[in-house]
Amino acid sequence: MENHYEFEEEYRDTIATVDESGKRVWIYPKKPKGTYHNYRILVTVILLSLLFSGPFITIGGQPLLLLNVFERKFIVFGQAFWPQDFFLLAILLVTFFVFIILFTVAFGRIWCGWACPQTLFMEMVFRKIEYWIEGDANKQRKLNQAPWNLEKIIKKGSKQLIFLLISILISHTVMAYLIGIDQVIETVSQPPSHNIEGFAGLVVFTGIFYGVFAYFREQACVAVCPYGRLQSVLLVKDSIAVMYDWVRGEPREKIKKGETNEDAGDCIDCKLCVHACPTGIDIRQGTQLECVNCTACMDACDDVMNKVGREEGLIRYSSHTAIETGKSKLFTPRVAGYSVILVALMGFLSFMLISRSDVDVTALKVPGTLYEKLDNDIISNLYNIQFVNKTFDPMTLHVKILDYENATIEQVGGDRIELQSNEKYSGTFFIKIPKEDLPGTKTKIELGIFAGEKLVSNFKVNFLGPVKLKK
Repeated sequence: MENHYEFEEEYRDTIATVDESGKRVWIYPKKPKGTYHNYRILVTVILLSLLFSGPFITIGGQPLLLLNVFERKFIVFGQAFWPQDFFLLAILLVTFFVFIILFTVAFGRIWCGWACPQTLFMEMVFRKIEYWIEGDANKQRKLNQAPWNLEKIIKKGSKQLIFLLISILISHTVMAYLIGIDQVIETVSQPPSHNIEGFAGLVVFTGIFYGVFAYFREQACVAVCPYGRLQSVLLVKDSIAVMYDWVRGEPREKIKKGETNEDAGDCIDCKLCVHACPTGIDIRQGTQLECVNCTACMDACDDVMNKVGREEGLIRYSSHTAIETGKSKLFTPRVAGYSVILVALMGFLSFMLISRSDVDVTALKVPGTLYEKLDNDIISNLYNIQFVNKTFDPMTLHVKILDYENATIEQVGGDRIELQSNEKYSGTFFIKIPKEDLPGTKTKIELGIFAGEKLVSNFKVNFLGPVKLKK
């Protein structure tokens, strides 16, 4: 950690939520309030509304988002992706990862404080319930230290019960994104013995969410999530993050309203920014991996600055360069480089999605075969073929040769192929071409897959023939 000023130098080699003996330090953040917190409430309402309504939203009769890893079926914005489209999902994930890198380089860890489900549920749902039942930080601390009595049992019991009910709701929502809302409704409407796997999944997810939000809490961000570690290599001095203005704030000096000291900075060392932090850090010590950019310290500091008659923004969204030099530069060479990569990936992904066919076809010559010479100098090749219907609708397909008029194709088992949604078909077929039409020993033949009169896919195969003797 880099210290930006010479006053009260401190360097930490441990996280703020663990003491010197390695024991966890339970965090009691002061109840947040202020302009930024109000904005976060609005963003939270919008995002959680989308999260809980998502399983019920359909596009063209298909879910908005389905990540069914059990059946290897993925639906994104109503479009199906099967195992054959894995490379598209891989490109999508790489594109998203580059976007996260670019966003972090430019705006720091703002995702964690404003949009990450862990922070939204912890700080804007579970913590709110805790404030409602047990009171602010001091009251929570006293309640935990108090002996067990009727009041403590009622408060602790009701809080944990509400936590459990919300965890059940979250687990059902997550399962809906994994197996679909219809299967979740079917699972909960039947006895557990009718679908033991689905019931076990809901129990496991409920236990995980309850454990994280009731006990593990900020440790998920500090000790488990890799994003906090990534920011140490992604952030640069021009990155926008929650920053303490050490140029304006130092040296610190405790004062009362109306008092002035020209030699002191604006920071009155009230430590309310520390008390408000949900991960227990002192933002005045610089950017730290525990900071999730939640703005609680900004609201707390602005409130104090108003009370002592000083300008807001001592702690604000800014960059190291802007505070140190007074000049801000967001579009740096690094940002430009990542932007070019992101645009290229998005362009390539868009092209692949637009050119993606409804039917996946694989055709290869039967192993160990070359060609067969039939009557009337007809050359025949034998192929294995596999079709996969990547749409949600049934299809009736047939294969045609596109570039040789005298060539014929014979499908073993019939010319028509019936495929249901995501159904796979494997078969064999013969291609027969007059010897005189072959230009050489190895010829590229283009085949088309038709659904009725509509060409849904085309591909090429190698056709082998005899050596032509020169006259």
